[in-house]
Amino acid sequence: MKFVSTRGNVSGIGFIDTVLMGLANDGGLLIPEKIPQITAEKLKEMSQLTYQELAYEIFSYYVDGEIPENDLKELIEKSYATFRNPEVTPVKKVKENMYVLELFHGPTFAFKDIALQFLGNLYSYVSKKTGETIHILGATSGDTGASAIEGVRGKEGIRICILHPFGKVSKVQELQMTTVHDKNVLNLAIRGTFDDGQRIIKELFADVDYKHKYHLRAINSINFARILAQTVYYFYAYFQVGKEAGTKSVNFSVPTGNFGDIFAGYLAKKMGLPVGKLIVATNENNILERFIHDGVYEPGEFRSTFSPSMDIQVASNFERYLYYLLDEDPTAVSALMDHFKSEGKIVVNEEHLRQVKKDFAAHGVVGEECLLTISKYYTESNYLLDPHTACGVAAYETCNEPSEVCVTLATAHPAKFNESIERCDIKQTFPEQISQLFDKPQYLEVVDADKEEIVRKIETLFSSPAK
Repeated sequence: MKFVSTRGNVSGIGFIDTVLMGLANDGGLLIPEKIPQITAEKLKEMSQLTYQELAYEIFSYYVDGEIPENDLKELIEKSYATFRNPEVTPVKKVKENMYVLELFHGPTFAFKDIALQFLGNLYSYVSKKTGETIHILGATSGDTGASAIEGVRGKEGIRICILHPFGKVSKVQELQMTTVHDKNVLNLAIRGTFDDGQRIIKELFADVDYKHKYHLRAINSINFARILAQTVYYFYAYFQVGKEAGTKSVNFSVPTGNFGDIFAGYLAKKMGLPVGKLIVATNENNILERFIHDGVYEPGEFRSTFSPSMDIQVASNFERYLYYLLDEDPTAVSALMDHFKSEGKIVVNEEHLRQVKKDFAAHGVVGEECLLTISKYYTESNYLLDPHTACGVAAYETCNEPSEVCVTLATAHPAKFNESIERCDIKQTFPEQISQLFDKPQYLEVVDADKEEIVRKIETLFSSPAK
């Protein structure tokens, strides 16, 4: 298995080098040269596996022997031993033909744990093998930061800096990041949006000399390992629902802002998983919905919403989908991305738009619809949705036919977003791990969304002795 860049100037690299490179050195995103194909017979065999066994099977197609079998199995076991549910990502039936895939049973109560527990252990494994200190740099709209810090804290040879938009994440998300007191962890709260932080991170990774000087590693979903880890739960959910409902095809409704989680589903489908519709659920920051409906990818005005983790205008993983939409033509991808950089807009032709509409459905949740969905399902089904999952459920209601079986991805525990839950006049009980956060001191620095100032801060962290 070899990996290539969506922009064509990086090719023939293996899995570990792909993980370490993060953003491709030509500014593109790394994808497999060829997507593995899983037969119906093999899918039937895989349906009997535990989550950890399934992860090993799927990872093995891409790792392709670069990590010895026992080491890979140990990395997987270690990564998912931290989850509170033995199934890792259990599926719950909420009503007829409607299921929720609970992705929030990891250490930080968010779906990002599924990929970042594995990636943290993988980075630690590589650091021990090479003897090099790894510097992790990332931006977060809320959940990635906490999951990344939790995934690497206490591990030798790793330092991490996370940028988050000051005052634009939930209180629990903020506390999960900023109550960690570790010399190897730096939290920078930027005066700006997630998109500002993401832009700065991508610029730093695009500076190849700088990236190599500090051994910069990515934890955002620009890293293919994030996508790979997330494909596993699509397979797992499909198998569990198939046993329950006897269906041969399942739709998935996916709350997404950065296009990573939905792209993992797209990848699973291209591998051979019998996925029906892939429903993109967004909020008022609906660049993805507008693209799927109209073929125009153009950032709008930033909105703060009840679902802050999706308050994103520029979706990092969108380029990976463009690569396949444009028939795996890196020259065409590069031209479109250059046009986007100069003009701030991408427009696809009618033929491509027809394909987009075959690949995805979409719904953007506006205004009180998110809160109304939370209230409705709490009243009718006694199931409490977090606001992002509520967007996914609202999209399911809009885009799914009654006869179709649909799984909505529950991306976070509702306790992480009590500000929205309280607006529904619902009083919830916090898990003990979250309740304890409110009594801890916070450690963060508030800075402008200024690349030079941020570089000064992270260089201080990177030049300090590693613990």
